[in-house]
Amino acid sequence: MMGGVPVEIRRASATRSWQLASVILVVAIAVTASACSNGSHGSSSAASTAAPTATEKPPSSIGAGEGSLRLIAWDGYAQRQWVRPFEQRTGCMVHVSYAATSSKMVSLMGHGGGGRYDLVSASGDADQQLISSGDVKPVNIALIPSWKDFRDFLRSPSFNTVKGVHFGTSLQFGPNILLSSTKSLATAPASWRVLYSTRFAGKITVPNNPIQIADAALYLREAKPALDITDPYELNQQQFNAAVQLLTAQKPLVARYWKLARDEIRLFQSGKAVVGPAWPYQRVALQQDGVAVKDSIPKQGATGWADSWLLASKAPHPNCAYKWMAYVSSPKVQAEQAISFGETPANPLACPIMDQLQPGSCAGYLADKPDAYFRSIRFWKLPTSLCDNGRTDCVPYSRWTAAWSKIAG
Repeated sequence: MMGGVPVEIRRASATRSWQLASVILVVAIAVTASACSNGSHGSSSAASTAAPTATEKPPSSIGAGEGSLRLIAWDGYAQRQWVRPFEQRTGCMVHVSYAATSSKMVSLMGHGGGGRYDLVSASGDADQQLISSGDVKPVNIALIPSWKDFRDFLRSPSFNTVKGVHFGTSLQFGPNILLSSTKSLATAPASWRVLYSTRFAGKITVPNNPIQIADAALYLREAKPALDITDPYELNQQQFNAAVQLLTAQKPLVARYWKLARDEIRLFQSGKAVVGPAWPYQRVALQQDGVAVKDSIPKQGATGWADSWLLASKAPHPNCAYKWMAYVSSPKVQAEQAISFGETPANPLACPIMDQLQPGSCAGYLADKPDAYFRSIRFWKLPTSLCDNGRTDCVPYSRWTAAWSKIAG
């Protein structure tokens, strides 16, 4: 237990965050097929994502609750401390099916939720598939009072909004920060270059996931401008090869590739690692344990993740679903979930409440930062062969996983 967050709860996020490979067969093929059939270029941007249900008109008001609500969620997203008050207030009894991977969420939401599920707490790597497959439908954000209080970049982000049509509401998010030991680095590194330098050979730890290729590409975007990288998730063969070459050269410097947040925490606790990508969660846990660490978002920017509640196209309890989206967007519930799960709330009004519940947690989970701090975050999206510029020469994620397996072993 640390900062009120059991490691076991965050383990679900660790699985979610670093096992995107499991969603490949479900998502990559379907996204490509959907994009081709709709004349789209397969990007997750609002300009090109296919959205078969986009013309469905959402309700103009919320009716009486149907007495039930069925959720597909990450473990820890439907804790009794905020579920029970919702049930008492609305009469909507919450039933949750937990999913440990994005692929599981995509599978459960097939055929619009099959008339069984109402909402899914999808991450950015699955949002595009759910929207382009027609498994989720538009929502009326005017019925979500706290939406207007959300951070600007989370009101209509490309991962849950297409051409101004909202398919859900943002929930919580987090950047992939650069964590460092102050005993080894007095000042937090200003560049991701430290991860590729021999200075800390054998003391570097890196997430064990193919999405690290995007992190390498983000660094190369500045380090080698001749590569002309514009999007770290949309790489042509030359750009992809450069990122893979960089990560291959990095391998001898890595102490361990980690899959779970607790693994990285232990590496820093033991001194076996002194620098590596992390989440605010690990930094808070280590500092509370007395380990001297700092974090930064380097000058090249950072990748990151964001979750949304998306509405199933065949939701059997739409009124209860709207009541839930409004409820979990409120400052108090946002604060409770942020502390419970170790993440940053979409609603910044949760910040003072977080500090009331747990002193220092607002700053600890970056909820006090201005939007400008997060402006350089490139939120995850699934790499496909269909590029945002209309070309079809981007390297698909299946080849990312193949390359990563050779790198990490």
